[in-house]
Formats: sequence, structure tokens, C-alpha cells
Amino acid sequence: MIKNTLTNTDLKTSDFDFDLPTELIAQHPTPRRDDARLMVLHRQTGAIEDKIFHDVTDYLRPGDVLVINDSKVIPARIYGKKVREDGDGAECEFVLLRQRSLDEWETLVRPGRRLKEGAEVVFGGGLLKATVKAIVDDGNRIVVFDYDRRRTLYDILDEIGKMPLPPYITEELKNNDDYQTVYARELGSAAAPTAGLHFTTELLDKIKAMGVEIAPVMLHVGLGTFRPVKVENIKEHVMHSEFFSVSEESAKKINDAKKNGGRVIAVGTTSCRTLESASDDDGTVRAMTDDTGIFIYPGYRFKAVDALITNFHLPESTLIMLVSALAGTELTKKAYKMAIEERYRFFSFGDAMMIL
Repeated sequence: MIKNTLTNTDLKTSDFDFDLPTELIAQHPTPRRDDARLMVLHRQTGAIEDKIFHDVTDYLRPGDVLVINDSKVIPARIYGKKVREDGDGAECEFVLLRQRSLDEWETLVRPGRRLKEGAEVVFGGGLLKATVKAIVDDGNRIVVFDYDRRRTLYDILDEIGKMPLPPYITEELKNNDDYQTVYARELGSAAAPTAGLHFTTELLDKIKAMGVEIAPVMLHVGLGTFRPVKVENIKEHVMHSEFFSVSEESAKKINDAKKNGGRVIAVGTTSCRTLESASDDDGTVRAMTDDTGIFIYPGYRFKAVDALITNFHLPESTLIMLVSALAGTELTKKAYKMAIEERYRFFSFGDAMMIL
């Protein structure tokens, strides 16, 4: 597994804190995806521009490569009842986090204390059954699912599951597709790679017509993405591990773009982390499949990524630390202050930032 190698930093988690008015947390996407606002940060000059997301084409050049994460969110939140000898017992909630084998998953369970090893839970009136195999260090459960083999687990989840929206989204999701990118393909994420939610098929076609390559990579997003860092010294934070893959075709597109003077523009922190995990020190991206626990924070030297499209992130999160590593801590603070003053929308369904 790929891990972070940084060792020297005096940064504290509190350095990445800020006060966000609750009403700026977006509860739903804009009616049209690419009508969200776009803040453009120019690292060389420190200039900040206020745009609309479809203006992103003004900042792309022929020969660039746009790297997208094509992981697809599964309706991973399911509700069941513990099986007891005298009938169904306590209600519980599972969120499927990570597939370990065909029918074995790591899951987040609420309330967890009731489910010991060997406990059984039924979902959907018996459509799905889970047996707790083990309890892992952070309290999550490893469970084995059983179901009618004439169907797939994903078919059953489509029927009984709900989208695992982050806790800061309190409104009901009217359309599951609102929490999927238009290019989502590889089932397995417990959360959306949200920077990609701003793209429409039409905008992507326009970008391709400009001579910009689109290179899909895959990183299955876990709920750990949204968890704030709990330690004061960020060197002590242990990053969650996520599964990623880079194909031979995408690696070639990315490497060819760099050789020919084009820029590698990551769509989202997940694409960024994938690229940096799959890169050699000279920036060459390798085709590979692995787990990554890479933690990017100020002081990190980017190997592959030249620019980043991302959303506005939670205080004290690994995501705002990654943004600060690329844009610089002071410019990031200035941008977030401006975003709050100008009433940008924050988090998963919020507005976007482009760092050049």
C-alpha cells in the first residue's frame, strides 16, 4: 500500500480551521450542473477570479489532459434487523465501505455495540442477510453477505439501499443520479468524487473538441474522506486507505501530455491522490492497481499534478490540507475567506475552485 512519506512540518490541524455559516452548506446541486460558481486561483500571481463553472474552458489548452475519477457510488446505506432466536431484534444501519472479496465487505454499523462476531442481520424482508465475521480496530465490522445468487449484490442494493450522503446534507435526495458524475462507471464508492458533479456531457464534449484529452482513473471513495483530522499535529494523522486503479491507456495519455508540454489537471482530490500515488519521482504515471493511504499536506512536492479542480471542503479536513499543499496555505485561506464573504456554496453539492 502506498503511504505518505512527508516527515517535516510544524503545521497543526487548527491551522486549517475556519468558521462557516451553516446556510452556506449546499443541500442540493444547482439545477444545471455547470451553472455552479467557479473560483479560479492563480498560484503565480495570487489573483482570484469569480466565474461560472462552464467558464472552465477558458482555462484549458489543447494538449492538456483532464483526469477524472470514474468510480460510481453504490446505494450503500441499508437498514436491517438483528436476527434473534425469538424473532427479529434491534434495528441497525449498515454503510458498505469497502469490498474485500466477492461477498465480504467492511461496513460502518450503527449502533455497533449490539453486533458482536457471529451476529446475523436481515435486510429488505430477507432479500439480504449479513453475518458479522470480525470487528476491526476502528469499530467497523467485516461482514459476509448471503442472498439469492440469481441476482447480484448490487441489484439488491439498488432495490433496498439508499445513497450514503454525508451527514451535513440533511435534505432528502430526490434523484440518486444527482449524487453521481455523468461519467461514473466503476461501482464501489461510498461517497461521490464531488468535483466531477459539475461536469455535463455537453461540457465534456466541448472540452474534447478543444483538443483536451480526458483520462479516467478510478479511486473508490470511502467515508473517511469526510472525517476531520482528530490529532493536533497533522503528522500523527493516519490516512484512510482506498483502492485505486490506473489503466495503461490513461497512463499513456497523461505521460504523453506531459512530454508534449500539456498540463495534467486533476478533477477532484481523489484523482489527485490517485495520480500522486501512481507517479514516479519524475512525474511519470504508471499503470497500476493498489491501495493508497497517501496524505498530502503543505510541504508535499507534487510529481504529476499541475492543476486541480475541486470543491470547498470541511474545516480541519485532509481535503483542505491537500488544497493548501497545492495552492499554498495563505492563498487558500484568502480564497476561503472570500468564498464565505461572497456566499459561495460549500461541500459536496457546493461550488467549485480551480487552482492553476
